[in-house]
Amino acid sequence: QVQLVQSGGGLVQPGESLTLSCAASGIRFSAHNMDWYRQAPGKQREYVGMISTGGSTHYADAVKGRFVISRDNTKNTMYLQMNNLKPEDTAVYYCKVPQGGYWGQGTKVTVSS
Repeated sequence: QVQLVQSGGGLVQPGESLTLSCAASGIRFSAHNMDWYRQAPGKQREYVGMISTGGSTHYADAVKGRFVISRDNTKNTMYLQMNNLKPEDTAVYYCKVPQGGYWGQGTKVTVSS
């Protein structure tokens, strides 16, 4: 059974950094592209970025230049490093395996003074 377990969310102040983790099991992790999405209260879930099996990344314009996606295939884990966080980054963040449509449970990030 495919499982994506997320961790690392929390409350931070504007301008600070936070790193989220997504640990996968039940799949050959190294063979899959991986995505990050987020959903703010009252808004649709939106694409944040992705990382390919080869380590290439792509980011939504809203986070480009501030967020960094990486992966450690030895740990079956993908990361989202969020820098210079803004209040508009407040959302529940989800990781996803696009092939198969598997989702993590989500982790809340709140950016507030």
